[in-house]
Amino acid sequence: MLHNAGLAVRLRQILDRQALHYVFQPIVDIARATILGYEALMRGPAGTPLEMPDDLLRVAKHCGLAMELEVAACTGAMRAFAALHLSGKLFLNLSAPAISAFGREGGGVLLRCAVDAGLAPSRLTLELTEHERVEDVDALQNTFAALASQGVGLALDDFGDGRSSLRLWAQLKPQVVKLDKFFVRGIHRDSRKVEVIRALLGLSAVFGTPLVAEGVEEAEELGVLRDLGCHYGQGYLFGRPVAQPESVVAEPARAVLASSKIAVLPNSTPRPDMAETIGRLKVQGPTIPAAATNTELMQVFARHPDLHAVAVVENHYPIGLINRRNFVDKFAQPYSRELYGRRPCTLFMNATPLRVEASAPMDSLISVLTGDDQRYLYEGFIITEDGRYAGLATGESLVRAVTERRIEAARHANPLTFLPGNIPITEHIRRLLDAEAEFAACYFDLNNFKPYNDLYGYWRGDEMIKLAAQVIAAHADLSQDFVGHVGGDDFVVLFQSEDWRLRCERAVYEFNRRARDLFDAGELARDGFESEDRRGFKVLFPLTTVAAGVVHVTAGQFHSPEEVASAAAAAKKVAKQAGSGIHVVPGRWVRMVLEAAG
Repeated sequence: MLHNAGLAVRLRQILDRQALHYVFQPIVDIARATILGYEALMRGPAGTPLEMPDDLLRVAKHCGLAMELEVAACTGAMRAFAALHLSGKLFLNLSAPAISAFGREGGGVLLRCAVDAGLAPSRLTLELTEHERVEDVDALQNTFAALASQGVGLALDDFGDGRSSLRLWAQLKPQVVKLDKFFVRGIHRDSRKVEVIRALLGLSAVFGTPLVAEGVEEAEELGVLRDLGCHYGQGYLFGRPVAQPESVVAEPARAVLASSKIAVLPNSTPRPDMAETIGRLKVQGPTIPAAATNTELMQVFARHPDLHAVAVVENHYPIGLINRRNFVDKFAQPYSRELYGRRPCTLFMNATPLRVEASAPMDSLISVLTGDDQRYLYEGFIITEDGRYAGLATGESLVRAVTERRIEAARHANPLTFLPGNIPITEHIRRLLDAEAEFAACYFDLNNFKPYNDLYGYWRGDEMIKLAAQVIAAHADLSQDFVGHVGGDDFVVLFQSEDWRLRCERAVYEFNRRARDLFDAGELARDGFESEDRRGFKVLFPLTTVAAGVVHVTAGQFHSPEEVASAAAAAKKVAKQAGSGIHVVPGRWVRMVLEAAG
Protein backbone atom coordinates (compact mmCIF):
# COMPACT_ATOMS: atom_id res chain seq x y z
CA MET A 1 0.00 0.00 0.00
CA LEU A 2 2.85 2.38 0.78
CA HIS A 3 4.33 1.63 -2.57
CA ASN A 4 1.05 2.43 -4.32
CA ALA A 5 0.59 5.54 -2.20
CA GLY A 6 4.08 6.70 -3.12
CA LEU A 7 3.41 6.20 -6.81
CA ALA A 8 0.14 8.09 -6.51
CA VAL A 9 1.97 11.06 -4.98
CA ARG A 10 4.58 10.87 -7.73
CA LEU A 11 1.87 10.81 -10.42
CA ARG A 12 0.20 13.85 -8.84
CA GLN A 13 3.52 15.67 -9.03
CA ILE A 14 4.00 14.67 -12.69
CA LEU A 15 0.60 16.07 -13.59
CA ASP A 16 1.06 19.28 -11.59
CA ARG A 17 4.49 19.92 -13.10
CA GLN A 18 3.43 18.88 -16.61
CA ALA A 19 6.35 16.44 -16.54
CA LEU A 20 4.97 14.07 -19.17
CA HIS A 21 6.91 13.88 -22.40
CA TYR A 22 6.01 12.32 -25.74
CA VAL A 23 7.29 10.12 -28.52
CA PHE A 24 5.77 9.77 -31.97
CA GLN A 25 5.54 6.79 -34.31
CA PRO A 26 4.76 7.19 -38.02
CA ILE A 27 1.70 5.74 -39.74
CA VAL A 28 2.50 5.12 -43.41
CA ASP A 29 0.40 5.16 -46.56
CA ILE A 30 1.49 1.86 -48.11
CA ALA A 31 0.45 2.63 -51.69
CA ARG A 32 2.14 6.04 -51.79
CA ALA A 33 5.08 5.27 -49.47
CA THR A 34 4.38 8.53 -47.60
CA ILE A 35 3.63 9.32 -43.98
CA LEU A 36 -0.06 9.77 -43.19
CA GLY A 37 0.60 10.96 -39.65
CA TYR A 38 2.04 10.05 -36.26
CA GLU A 39 0.66 8.36 -33.17
CA ALA A 40 1.52 10.15 -29.94
CA LEU A 41 2.60 8.00 -26.99
CA MET A 42 3.10 9.45 -23.52
CA ARG A 43 6.08 8.75 -21.28
CA GLY A 44 6.74 9.58 -17.63
CA PRO A 45 10.11 10.68 -16.22
CA ALA A 46 12.89 8.47 -17.58
CA GLY A 47 14.30 5.85 -15.23
CA THR A 48 11.32 5.96 -12.84
CA PRO A 49 8.60 3.33 -12.18
CA LEU A 50 6.18 5.61 -14.01
CA GLU A 51 8.12 5.95 -17.26
CA MET A 52 5.97 3.62 -19.39
CA PRO A 53 2.34 4.39 -20.29
CA ASP A 54 0.91 1.12 -18.94
CA ASP A 55 2.33 1.91 -15.50
CA LEU A 56 1.06 5.48 -15.65
CA LEU A 57 -2.45 4.32 -16.55
CA ARG A 58 -2.47 1.56 -13.94
CA VAL A 59 -1.58 3.95 -11.12
CA ALA A 60 -3.95 6.62 -12.46
CA LYS A 61 -6.88 4.20 -12.43
CA HIS A 62 -5.97 3.05 -8.91
CA CYS A 63 -6.06 6.57 -7.47
CA GLY A 64 -8.87 8.03 -9.59
CA LEU A 65 -6.70 10.19 -11.84
CA ALA A 66 -7.29 8.33 -15.12
CA MET A 67 -9.39 11.07 -16.74
CA GLU A 68 -7.00 13.82 -15.67
CA LEU A 69 -4.01 11.84 -16.99
CA GLU A 70 -5.65 11.27 -20.38
CA VAL A 71 -6.60 14.92 -20.80
CA ALA A 72 -3.13 16.08 -19.75
CA ALA A 73 -1.48 13.58 -22.13
CA CYS A 74 -3.68 14.68 -25.01
CA THR A 75 -3.14 18.40 -24.60
CA GLY A 76 0.58 17.93 -23.96
CA ALA A 77 0.97 15.74 -27.06
CA MET A 78 -0.69 18.41 -29.22
CA ARG A 79 1.77 21.06 -28.00
CA ALA A 80 4.78 18.75 -28.48
CA PHE A 81 3.68 17.72 -31.96
CA ALA A 82 3.06 21.30 -33.06
CA ALA A 83 6.55 22.26 -31.88
CA LEU A 84 8.08 19.65 -34.22
CA HIS A 85 6.48 21.27 -37.30
CA LEU A 86 5.74 17.85 -38.82
CA SER A 87 3.19 17.43 -41.57
CA GLY A 88 0.35 14.93 -41.45
CA LYS A 89 -2.19 13.95 -38.85
CA LEU A 90 -1.76 13.47 -35.11
CA PHE A 91 -3.30 10.31 -33.64
CA LEU A 92 -4.25 10.56 -29.95
CA ASN A 93 -5.20 7.60 -27.73
CA LEU A 94 -8.29 8.26 -25.62
CA SER A 95 -10.86 6.19 -23.76
CA ALA A 96 -14.57 6.73 -24.33
CA PRO A 97 -15.02 8.80 -21.12
CA ALA A 98 -12.11 11.07 -22.07
CA ILE A 99 -13.49 11.57 -25.58
CA SER A 100 -16.86 12.46 -24.07
CA ALA A 101 -15.16 14.98 -21.80
CA PHE A 102 -13.34 16.58 -24.74
CA GLY A 103 -16.54 16.56 -26.72
CA ARG A 104 -18.47 18.78 -24.34
CA GLU A 105 -19.93 21.96 -25.73
CA GLY A 106 -20.00 20.50 -29.23
CA GLY A 107 -16.33 19.67 -29.06
CA GLY A 108 -15.34 23.14 -27.94
CA VAL A 109 -12.95 21.90 -25.26
CA LEU A 110 -10.89 19.87 -27.73
CA LEU A 111 -10.99 22.57 -30.39
CA ARG A 112 -9.71 25.23 -27.97
CA CYS A 113 -6.84 22.92 -26.98
CA ALA A 114 -5.95 22.34 -30.63
CA VAL A 115 -6.06 26.04 -31.50
CA ASP A 116 -3.97 26.90 -28.43
CA ALA A 117 -1.38 24.34 -29.58
CA GLY A 118 -1.38 25.73 -33.10
CA LEU A 119 -2.99 22.70 -34.76
CA ALA A 120 -5.94 22.68 -37.12
CA PRO A 121 -8.69 20.36 -35.79
CA SER A 122 -8.70 18.56 -39.14
CA ARG A 123 -5.21 17.25 -38.33
CA LEU A 124 -6.46 15.40 -35.24
CA THR A 125 -7.58 11.78 -35.16
CA LEU A 126 -8.80 10.34 -31.86
CA GLU A 127 -8.04 6.64 -31.33
CA LEU A 128 -10.73 4.95 -29.25
CA THR A 129 -9.01 2.60 -26.82
CA GLU A 130 -10.35 0.22 -24.16
CA HIS A 131 -13.46 -0.64 -26.15
CA GLU A 132 -14.94 -2.68 -23.33
CA ARG A 133 -15.52 0.55 -21.40
CA VAL A 134 -17.91 1.95 -24.04
CA GLU A 135 -21.14 1.78 -22.06
CA ASP A 136 -23.23 4.23 -24.08
CA VAL A 137 -22.48 3.80 -27.78
CA ASP A 138 -25.28 6.17 -28.80
CA ALA A 139 -23.88 9.01 -26.67
CA LEU A 140 -20.39 8.39 -28.05
CA GLN A 141 -21.79 8.45 -31.57
CA ASN A 142 -23.34 11.88 -30.92
CA THR A 143 -20.04 13.15 -29.53
CA PHE A 144 -18.16 12.03 -32.62
CA ALA A 145 -20.75 13.54 -34.91
CA ALA A 146 -20.09 16.89 -33.25
CA LEU A 147 -16.32 16.48 -33.48
CA ALA A 148 -16.51 15.28 -37.08
CA SER A 149 -18.37 18.43 -38.05
CA GLN A 150 -15.20 20.31 -37.00
CA GLY A 151 -12.95 18.01 -39.03
CA VAL A 152 -11.73 15.79 -36.17
CA GLY A 153 -11.31 12.16 -37.19
CA LEU A 154 -11.97 8.91 -35.32
CA ALA A 155 -9.91 5.74 -35.36
CA LEU A 156 -10.92 2.41 -33.82
CA ASP A 157 -7.82 1.00 -32.13
CA ASP A 158 -6.70 -2.65 -31.79
CA PHE A 159 -9.57 -4.11 -33.80
CA GLY A 160 -9.61 -7.90 -33.40
CA ASP A 161 -7.93 -8.06 -29.98
CA GLY A 162 -11.01 -9.60 -28.34
CA ARG A 163 -12.33 -6.34 -26.90
CA SER A 164 -13.24 -4.66 -30.16
CA SER A 165 -16.77 -4.67 -31.48
CA LEU A 166 -18.03 -4.86 -35.03
CA ARG A 167 -20.99 -2.85 -33.80
CA LEU A 168 -18.66 0.04 -32.88
CA TRP A 169 -17.22 -0.03 -36.39
CA ALA A 170 -20.66 -0.01 -37.98
CA GLN A 171 -22.26 2.53 -35.67
CA LEU A 172 -19.43 5.01 -35.00
CA LYS A 173 -18.32 5.07 -38.66
CA PRO A 174 -14.63 5.71 -37.92
CA GLN A 175 -12.36 7.23 -40.55
CA VAL A 176 -9.70 4.58 -39.82
CA VAL A 177 -9.65 1.13 -38.19
CA LYS A 178 -6.37 -0.03 -36.68
CA LEU A 179 -5.92 -3.78 -36.85
CA ASP A 180 -4.44 -5.55 -33.85
CA LYS A 181 -0.80 -6.55 -34.35
CA PHE A 182 -1.58 -10.24 -33.69
CA PHE A 183 -2.90 -10.57 -37.26
CA VAL A 184 0.19 -8.90 -38.72
CA ARG A 185 3.01 -10.65 -36.89
CA GLY A 186 4.27 -13.51 -39.05
CA ILE A 187 1.55 -13.10 -41.67
CA HIS A 188 4.02 -14.26 -44.34
CA ARG A 189 4.09 -17.65 -42.59
CA ASP A 190 0.42 -18.05 -41.65
CA SER A 191 -2.23 -18.48 -44.35
CA ARG A 192 -5.02 -18.02 -41.80
CA LYS A 193 -3.85 -14.49 -41.04
CA VAL A 194 -3.75 -13.76 -44.76
CA GLU A 195 -7.38 -14.83 -45.01
CA VAL A 196 -8.32 -12.69 -41.98
CA ILE A 197 -6.73 -9.61 -43.56
CA ARG A 198 -8.46 -10.34 -46.87
CA ALA A 199 -11.81 -10.62 -45.11
CA LEU A 200 -11.28 -7.41 -43.15
CA LEU A 201 -10.21 -5.55 -46.29
CA GLY A 202 -13.48 -6.69 -47.84
CA LEU A 203 -15.32 -5.41 -44.79
CA SER A 204 -13.42 -2.12 -44.94
CA ALA A 205 -14.55 -1.69 -48.54
CA VAL A 206 -18.18 -2.22 -47.49
CA PHE A 207 -17.88 0.35 -44.68
CA GLY A 208 -15.61 2.69 -46.65
CA THR A 209 -13.03 2.59 -43.85
CA PRO A 210 -9.30 2.10 -44.57
CA LEU A 211 -7.24 -0.26 -42.37
CA VAL A 212 -4.01 0.40 -40.51
CA ALA A 213 -1.97 -2.76 -39.94
CA GLU A 214 -0.16 -2.35 -36.62
CA GLY A 215 2.99 -4.15 -35.50
CA VAL A 216 4.78 -4.38 -38.87
CA GLU A 217 8.35 -5.38 -38.06
CA GLU A 218 9.60 -7.56 -40.92
CA ALA A 219 10.02 -6.77 -44.59
CA GLU A 220 8.21 -9.99 -45.51
CA GLU A 221 5.17 -8.91 -43.47
CA LEU A 222 5.03 -5.59 -45.29
CA GLY A 223 5.39 -7.31 -48.67
CA VAL A 224 2.32 -9.45 -48.00
CA LEU A 225 0.29 -6.50 -46.67
CA ARG A 226 1.23 -4.41 -49.71
CA ASP A 227 0.18 -7.15 -52.13
CA LEU A 228 -3.09 -7.75 -50.27
CA GLY A 229 -3.94 -4.08 -50.69
CA CYS A 230 -3.74 -2.96 -47.06
CA HIS A 231 -4.07 0.82 -46.88
CA TYR A 232 -1.77 1.90 -44.05
CA GLY A 233 0.89 0.40 -41.82
CA GLN A 234 2.54 1.11 -38.48
CA GLY A 235 5.40 -0.62 -36.69
CA TYR A 236 9.13 -0.73 -36.10
CA LEU A 237 9.86 -1.36 -39.79
CA PHE A 238 8.48 2.13 -40.56
CA GLY A 239 10.02 3.76 -37.51
CA ARG A 240 10.24 3.38 -33.75
CA PRO A 241 8.52 5.80 -31.37
CA VAL A 242 10.97 8.67 -30.80
CA ALA A 243 10.76 12.25 -29.58
CA GLN A 244 11.84 13.65 -32.95
CA PRO A 245 10.61 11.30 -35.70
CA GLU A 246 11.71 11.43 -39.32
CA SER A 247 9.49 13.10 -41.88
CA VAL A 248 10.08 10.36 -44.48
CA VAL A 249 9.47 6.60 -44.45
CA ALA A 250 12.36 4.57 -43.07
CA GLU A 251 14.63 3.11 -45.76
CA PRO A 252 13.94 -0.63 -45.05
CA ALA A 253 10.20 -0.08 -45.50
CA ARG A 254 10.77 2.22 -48.47
CA ALA A 255 12.78 -0.50 -50.20
CA VAL A 256 9.91 -2.99 -49.87
CA LEU A 257 7.31 -0.50 -51.10
CA ALA A 258 9.47 0.48 -54.09
CA SER A 259 10.18 -3.13 -55.08
CA SER A 260 8.44 -4.60 -58.12
CA LYS A 261 8.74 -8.10 -56.66
CA ILE A 262 5.59 -9.69 -55.34
CA ALA A 263 5.43 -11.38 -51.96
CA VAL A 264 5.38 -15.15 -51.61
CA LEU A 265 2.15 -15.88 -49.74
CA PRO A 266 2.05 -18.78 -47.27
CA ASN A 267 0.47 -21.89 -48.69
CA SER A 268 -3.04 -22.64 -47.52
CA THR A 269 -4.88 -25.91 -47.27
CA PRO A 270 -8.22 -26.09 -49.08
CA ARG A 271 -11.02 -24.63 -47.06
CA PRO A 272 -13.32 -27.28 -45.62
CA ASP A 273 -16.60 -27.42 -47.47
CA MET A 274 -19.22 -26.82 -44.79
CA ALA A 275 -21.75 -28.68 -46.94
CA GLU A 276 -19.48 -31.71 -47.26
CA THR A 277 -21.06 -33.86 -44.56
CA ILE A 278 -21.59 -37.55 -43.98
CA GLY A 279 -25.18 -37.09 -45.10
CA ARG A 280 -23.92 -36.97 -48.69
CA LEU A 281 -23.15 -40.70 -48.46
CA LYS A 282 -26.64 -41.66 -47.26
CA VAL A 283 -28.40 -44.51 -49.05
CA GLN A 284 -32.07 -45.16 -48.35
CA GLY A 285 -32.95 -48.74 -47.44
CA PRO A 286 -35.59 -50.75 -45.57
CA THR A 287 -35.17 -51.50 -41.90
CA ILE A 288 -36.24 -54.48 -39.86
CA PRO A 289 -37.53 -54.71 -36.26
CA ALA A 290 -35.65 -56.69 -33.65
CA ALA A 291 -38.52 -59.21 -33.35
CA ALA A 292 -38.37 -60.14 -37.06
CA THR A 293 -37.16 -63.65 -37.86
CA ASN A 294 -34.16 -64.58 -39.94
CA THR A 295 -36.52 -65.93 -42.61
CA GLU A 296 -38.14 -62.49 -42.85
CA LEU A 297 -34.72 -60.90 -43.03
CA MET A 298 -33.75 -63.23 -45.88
CA GLN A 299 -36.89 -62.13 -47.72
CA VAL A 300 -35.86 -58.48 -47.32
CA PHE A 301 -32.48 -59.18 -48.89
CA ALA A 302 -34.18 -61.14 -51.69
CA ARG A 303 -36.45 -58.20 -52.51
CA HIS A 304 -33.50 -55.74 -52.51
CA PRO A 305 -30.58 -57.41 -54.31
CA ASP A 306 -28.42 -54.24 -54.17
CA LEU A 307 -28.84 -53.74 -50.42
CA HIS A 308 -25.49 -54.26 -48.64
CA ALA A 309 -26.94 -54.30 -45.10
CA VAL A 310 -30.10 -53.83 -43.08
CA ALA A 311 -30.41 -51.73 -39.94
CA VAL A 312 -32.29 -53.20 -36.99
CA VAL A 313 -34.49 -50.41 -35.62
CA GLU A 314 -36.58 -50.09 -32.48
CA ASN A 315 -38.72 -46.96 -31.99
CA HIS A 316 -36.79 -45.22 -34.76
CA TYR A 317 -33.48 -45.87 -32.97
CA PRO A 318 -30.94 -48.12 -34.75
CA ILE A 319 -29.83 -50.86 -32.34
CA GLY A 320 -27.75 -52.90 -34.76
CA LEU A 321 -26.66 -53.67 -38.31
CA ILE A 322 -26.76 -56.94 -40.28
CA ASN A 323 -24.37 -57.19 -43.20
CA ARG A 324 -25.81 -58.97 -46.24
CA ARG A 325 -22.73 -61.01 -47.13
CA ASN A 326 -22.13 -62.23 -43.58
CA PHE A 327 -25.77 -63.17 -43.07
CA VAL A 328 -26.27 -64.91 -46.42
CA ASP A 329 -23.05 -66.89 -46.01
CA LYS A 330 -24.15 -68.18 -42.59
CA PHE A 331 -27.75 -68.76 -43.58
CA ALA A 332 -26.67 -70.77 -46.63
CA GLN A 333 -24.99 -73.43 -44.49
CA PRO A 334 -26.72 -76.86 -44.30
CA TYR A 335 -29.72 -76.92 -41.92
CA SER A 336 -29.31 -73.19 -41.12
CA ARG A 337 -32.81 -72.35 -42.29
CA GLU A 338 -34.26 -75.12 -40.12
CA LEU A 339 -32.14 -74.15 -37.11
CA TYR A 340 -32.29 -70.34 -37.32
CA GLY A 341 -35.19 -69.47 -39.65
CA ARG A 342 -37.70 -68.76 -36.88
CA ARG A 343 -35.24 -67.24 -34.46
CA PRO A 344 -34.95 -63.42 -34.19
CA CYS A 345 -32.67 -61.64 -36.66
CA THR A 346 -30.68 -60.12 -33.79
CA LEU A 347 -28.85 -63.47 -33.64
CA PHE A 348 -26.65 -62.33 -36.56
CA MET A 349 -26.66 -58.64 -35.71
CA ASN A 350 -23.67 -56.42 -34.98
CA ALA A 351 -24.92 -54.77 -31.80
CA THR A 352 -22.21 -52.08 -31.85
CA PRO A 353 -22.42 -50.63 -35.35
CA LEU A 354 -20.89 -47.31 -36.28
CA ARG A 355 -23.57 -44.62 -36.02
CA VAL A 356 -22.81 -41.19 -37.46
CA GLU A 357 -24.95 -38.07 -37.54
CA ALA A 358 -25.70 -36.87 -41.07
CA SER A 359 -24.47 -33.37 -40.16
CA ALA A 360 -21.00 -34.62 -39.13
CA PRO A 361 -18.17 -33.36 -41.38
CA MET A 362 -16.68 -35.86 -43.80
CA ASP A 363 -13.22 -35.59 -42.25
CA SER A 364 -14.56 -36.84 -38.91
CA LEU A 365 -14.52 -40.41 -40.27
CA ILE A 366 -10.92 -40.43 -41.46
CA SER A 367 -9.98 -42.22 -38.23
CA VAL A 368 -12.24 -45.09 -39.32
CA LEU A 369 -10.04 -45.70 -42.33
CA THR A 370 -6.86 -45.75 -40.25
CA GLY A 371 -8.19 -47.49 -37.11
CA ASP A 372 -7.68 -51.10 -36.08
CA ASP A 373 -11.36 -51.98 -36.39
CA GLN A 374 -11.97 -52.32 -40.11
CA ARG A 375 -15.46 -53.85 -39.88
CA TYR A 376 -17.04 -50.59 -40.89
CA LEU A 377 -15.30 -50.66 -44.25
CA TYR A 378 -17.05 -53.84 -45.40
CA GLU A 379 -20.16 -53.77 -43.19
CA GLY A 380 -20.96 -50.15 -43.79
CA PHE A 381 -22.42 -47.88 -41.12
CA ILE A 382 -25.65 -46.22 -40.05
CA ILE A 383 -26.46 -42.56 -40.62
CA THR A 384 -28.74 -40.84 -38.11
CA GLU A 385 -30.52 -37.53 -37.82
CA ASP A 386 -31.02 -36.33 -34.26
CA GLY A 387 -30.22 -39.89 -33.17
CA ARG A 388 -32.95 -41.46 -35.28
CA TYR A 389 -32.30 -43.80 -38.18
CA ALA A 390 -31.93 -41.92 -41.49
CA GLY A 391 -30.14 -44.34 -43.82
CA LEU A 392 -27.01 -46.38 -44.51
CA ALA A 393 -23.60 -45.75 -46.05
CA THR A 394 -21.01 -48.11 -47.44
CA GLY A 395 -17.33 -48.28 -46.64
CA GLU A 396 -16.63 -48.00 -50.37
CA SER A 397 -18.45 -44.66 -50.62
CA LEU A 398 -16.53 -43.38 -47.59
CA VAL A 399 -13.17 -44.38 -49.09
CA ARG A 400 -14.10 -42.74 -52.39
CA ALA A 401 -15.19 -39.48 -50.71
CA VAL A 402 -12.11 -39.24 -48.50
CA THR A 403 -9.84 -40.07 -51.45
CA GLU A 404 -11.41 -37.28 -53.50
CA ARG A 405 -10.77 -34.85 -50.67
CA ARG A 406 -7.16 -36.02 -50.35
CA ILE A 407 -6.61 -35.59 -54.09
CA GLU A 408 -8.01 -32.07 -53.89
CA ALA A 409 -5.81 -31.35 -50.86
CA ALA A 410 -2.75 -32.63 -52.78
CA ARG A 411 -3.44 -30.03 -55.46
CA HIS A 412 -2.86 -27.43 -52.73
CA ALA A 413 0.03 -29.08 -50.87
CA ASN A 414 1.98 -32.21 -51.77
CA PRO A 415 1.50 -34.76 -48.96
CA LEU A 416 5.11 -36.04 -49.23
CA THR A 417 7.07 -32.77 -49.30
CA PHE A 418 4.35 -30.39 -48.00
CA LEU A 419 5.33 -27.97 -50.76
CA PRO A 420 2.58 -26.05 -52.56
CA GLY A 421 0.85 -28.00 -55.34
CA ASN A 422 -0.64 -27.14 -58.72
CA ILE A 423 -3.31 -24.71 -57.56
CA PRO A 424 -1.05 -22.35 -55.55
CA ILE A 425 1.64 -22.61 -58.27
CA THR A 426 -0.87 -21.42 -60.85
CA GLU A 427 -2.12 -18.67 -58.55
CA HIS A 428 1.42 -17.40 -57.94
CA ILE A 429 2.25 -17.34 -61.66
CA ARG A 430 -0.94 -15.37 -62.25
CA ARG A 431 0.05 -12.86 -59.55
CA LEU A 432 3.47 -12.46 -61.17
CA LEU A 433 1.95 -11.89 -64.60
CA ASP A 434 -0.66 -9.44 -63.28
CA ALA A 435 2.09 -7.44 -61.57
CA GLU A 436 4.20 -7.56 -64.78
CA ALA A 437 7.06 -8.78 -62.61
CA GLU A 438 10.25 -10.18 -64.07
CA PHE A 439 10.90 -13.75 -63.00
CA ALA A 440 12.47 -17.05 -64.02
CA ALA A 441 10.22 -20.10 -64.18
CA CYS A 442 12.40 -23.13 -63.49
CA TYR A 443 11.10 -26.68 -63.97
CA PHE A 444 13.14 -29.39 -62.18
CA ASP A 445 12.74 -33.06 -63.10
CA LEU A 446 14.72 -36.14 -62.01
CA ASN A 447 16.50 -38.20 -64.67
CA ASN A 448 15.94 -41.97 -64.47
CA PHE A 449 13.72 -41.74 -61.43
CA LYS A 450 11.14 -44.34 -62.48
CA PRO A 451 13.71 -47.15 -63.00
CA TYR A 452 15.31 -46.11 -59.68
CA ASN A 453 11.93 -46.40 -57.97
CA ASP A 454 11.33 -49.78 -59.63
CA LEU A 455 14.69 -51.08 -58.44
CA TYR A 456 14.75 -49.81 -54.85
CA GLY A 457 11.05 -49.53 -54.05
CA TYR A 458 8.76 -46.68 -53.10
CA TRP A 459 10.43 -45.95 -49.74
CA ARG A 460 13.81 -45.16 -51.30
CA GLY A 461 11.99 -43.39 -54.11
CA ASP A 462 10.27 -41.14 -51.57
CA GLU A 463 13.64 -40.39 -49.98
CA MET A 464 14.96 -39.31 -53.38
CA ILE A 465 11.99 -36.98 -53.92
CA LYS A 466 12.32 -35.50 -50.42
CA LEU A 467 16.03 -34.91 -51.07
CA ALA A 468 15.17 -33.03 -54.25
CA ALA A 469 12.61 -30.90 -52.38
CA GLN A 470 15.09 -30.13 -49.61
CA VAL A 471 17.93 -29.18 -51.97
CA ILE A 472 15.80 -27.08 -54.32
CA ALA A 473 14.18 -25.16 -51.45
CA ALA A 474 17.57 -24.62 -49.78
CA HIS A 475 18.89 -22.83 -52.87
CA ALA A 476 15.88 -20.53 -53.19
CA ASP A 477 15.30 -17.32 -51.28
CA LEU A 478 11.94 -18.22 -49.81
CA SER A 479 11.14 -14.57 -49.11
CA GLN A 480 10.88 -13.92 -52.85
CA ASP A 481 11.20 -17.28 -54.66
CA PHE A 482 8.18 -19.61 -54.81
CA VAL A 483 8.97 -23.35 -54.56
CA GLY A 484 6.22 -25.77 -55.63
CA HIS A 485 5.87 -29.54 -56.11
CA VAL A 486 3.90 -30.36 -59.25
CA GLY A 487 3.78 -34.04 -58.32
CA GLY A 488 5.96 -37.13 -58.55
CA ASP A 489 9.53 -36.01 -59.25
CA ASP A 490 8.58 -32.66 -60.85
CA PHE A 491 9.24 -29.34 -59.08
CA VAL A 492 8.75 -25.72 -60.07
CA VAL A 493 10.58 -22.67 -58.72
CA LEU A 494 9.42 -19.18 -59.67
CA PHE A 495 12.56 -17.14 -59.04
CA GLN A 496 12.52 -13.39 -58.42
CA SER A 497 16.11 -13.52 -57.15
CA GLU A 498 18.45 -11.78 -59.58
CA ASP A 499 21.00 -14.58 -59.20
CA TRP A 500 18.50 -17.29 -60.21
CA ARG A 501 20.91 -18.89 -62.69
CA LEU A 502 23.55 -19.43 -60.02
CA ARG A 503 20.92 -20.80 -57.63
CA CYS A 504 19.77 -23.30 -60.26
CA GLU A 505 23.31 -24.43 -60.97
CA ARG A 506 24.07 -24.92 -57.29
CA ALA A 507 20.85 -26.85 -56.73
CA VAL A 508 21.63 -29.20 -59.64
CA TYR A 509 25.21 -29.72 -58.48
CA GLU A 510 24.26 -30.41 -54.84
CA PHE A 511 21.44 -32.81 -55.71
CA ASN A 512 23.58 -34.79 -58.14
CA ARG A 513 26.25 -35.13 -55.47
CA ARG A 514 23.94 -36.08 -52.58
CA ALA A 515 21.74 -38.41 -54.64
CA ARG A 516 24.69 -40.80 -54.88
CA ASP A 517 24.22 -41.54 -51.16
CA LEU A 518 20.88 -43.18 -52.00
CA PHE A 519 22.52 -45.87 -54.18
CA ASP A 520 24.12 -49.11 -53.03
CA ALA A 521 27.87 -49.63 -53.36
CA GLY A 522 27.52 -51.91 -56.40
CA GLU A 523 25.63 -49.30 -58.42
CA LEU A 524 28.10 -46.60 -57.40
CA ALA A 525 31.03 -48.75 -58.51
CA ARG A 526 29.43 -49.23 -61.95
CA ASP A 527 28.30 -45.59 -62.05
CA GLY A 528 24.89 -46.91 -63.08
CA PHE A 529 22.15 -49.36 -62.17
CA GLU A 530 20.14 -52.08 -63.87
CA SER A 531 16.38 -51.80 -64.07
CA GLU A 532 13.56 -52.41 -66.53
CA ASP A 533 12.85 -49.89 -69.25
CA ARG A 534 9.36 -49.02 -70.45
CA ARG A 535 9.28 -52.15 -72.65
CA GLY A 536 10.21 -54.43 -69.77
CA PHE A 537 13.84 -55.07 -70.84
CA LYS A 538 16.74 -54.91 -68.39
CA VAL A 539 18.81 -51.83 -69.15
CA LEU A 540 21.81 -50.14 -67.50
CA PHE A 541 20.74 -46.62 -66.49
CA PRO A 542 22.99 -43.75 -65.41
CA LEU A 543 22.69 -42.70 -61.77
CA THR A 544 19.75 -40.44 -61.00
CA THR A 545 20.40 -36.74 -61.50
CA VAL A 546 18.24 -33.65 -61.91
CA ALA A 547 17.55 -31.57 -65.02
CA ALA A 548 16.25 -28.00 -65.00
CA GLY A 549 14.53 -26.07 -67.75
CA VAL A 550 14.27 -22.32 -67.24
CA VAL A 551 12.22 -19.65 -68.99
CA HIS A 552 13.18 -16.05 -68.22
CA VAL A 553 9.92 -14.09 -68.19
CA THR A 554 9.60 -10.36 -68.70
CA ALA A 555 6.49 -8.20 -68.94
CA GLY A 556 4.19 -8.96 -71.85
CA GLN A 557 5.74 -12.25 -72.97
CA PHE A 558 3.02 -14.48 -71.55
CA HIS A 559 -0.69 -14.03 -71.06
CA SER A 560 -1.60 -16.95 -68.81
CA PRO A 561 -0.04 -19.28 -66.21
CA GLU A 562 -0.66 -22.18 -68.59
CA GLU A 563 1.62 -20.60 -71.18
CA VAL A 564 4.40 -20.14 -68.63
CA ALA A 565 4.04 -23.72 -67.40
CA SER A 566 4.09 -25.10 -70.95
CA ALA A 567 7.19 -23.12 -71.87
CA ALA A 568 9.03 -24.22 -68.71
CA ALA A 569 8.05 -27.86 -69.31
CA ALA A 570 9.34 -27.64 -72.88
CA ALA A 571 12.63 -26.19 -71.64
CA LYS A 572 12.88 -28.98 -69.10
CA LYS A 573 12.40 -31.54 -71.86
CA VAL A 574 15.31 -30.03 -73.78
CA ALA A 575 17.47 -30.11 -70.64
CA LYS A 576 16.71 -33.82 -70.09
CA GLN A 577 17.45 -34.70 -73.70
CA ALA A 578 20.70 -32.73 -73.76
CA GLY A 579 21.84 -34.16 -70.45
CA SER A 580 23.41 -30.79 -69.63
CA GLY A 581 21.53 -30.32 -66.35
CA ILE A 582 20.21 -26.81 -67.11
CA HIS A 583 18.63 -25.36 -70.22
CA VAL A 584 17.67 -21.68 -70.27
CA VAL A 585 15.29 -20.34 -72.89
CA PRO A 586 16.23 -16.76 -73.91
CA GLY A 587 13.38 -14.27 -74.15
CA ARG A 588 13.53 -14.04 -77.95
CA TRP A 589 12.86 -17.80 -78.20
CA VAL A 590 9.74 -17.79 -76.06
CA ARG A 591 7.30 -17.93 -78.98
CA MET A 592 9.23 -20.83 -80.49
CA VAL A 593 9.07 -22.70 -77.19
CA LEU A 594 5.34 -22.14 -76.93
CA GLU A 595 4.78 -23.38 -80.48
CA ALA A 596 6.90 -26.46 -79.78
CA ALA A 597 5.01 -27.10 -76.54
CA GLY A 598 1.65 -26.69 -78.29
